[in-house]
Amino acid sequence: MFRRKKKDEPTEQPTAPEVAPETAEAGTPEPVTTEASAPVETEVAAEASAAPSEPTAAAESPEAVAETTSASTKSERGNRVQKVGIVSSDKMQKTVIVRVDRLVLHTKYRRYVRRTSKFMAHDDLGATTGDRVRIVETRPLSAKKRWRVVEIVQKAAK
Repeated sequence: MFRRKKKDEPTEQPTAPEVAPETAEAGTPEPVTTEASAPVETEVAAEASAAPSEPTAAAESPEAVAETTSASTKSERGNRVQKVGIVSSDKMQKTVIVRVDRLVLHTKYRRYVRRTSKFMAHDDLGATTGDRVRIVETRPLSAKKRWRVVEIVQKAAK
């Protein structure tokens, strides 16, 4: 069997070999970084971020503010599951039933079989029967509604 490493055992990490100036080609000089120069750069960056400087025009623009707020909300929520399906019923108020088809490989016969799932989704956009819509998962809105219509991908042919 394999032996697990204990937490208190130090693990050896290989160090990167330093390139000597003799082995480097004379035509392409490579910058050699030393350990003493790295902390100086971080100190300068820390002072620049800590010091109150004049606000830039990009920071004041509403586009930059919108980008930072949308990025923070996206990172908090993570990636939500999105599905594309066809509206099969719109008889309720602000609720549609979306039919999502998927193809599954049959284990015995090795043929693709169509499986259908039906989801109840909250609809503020006014989707009608036959529309192809994109739904996204959300918090529970009622006993059976956990999805929301984000966009109508294709309207139904009348």
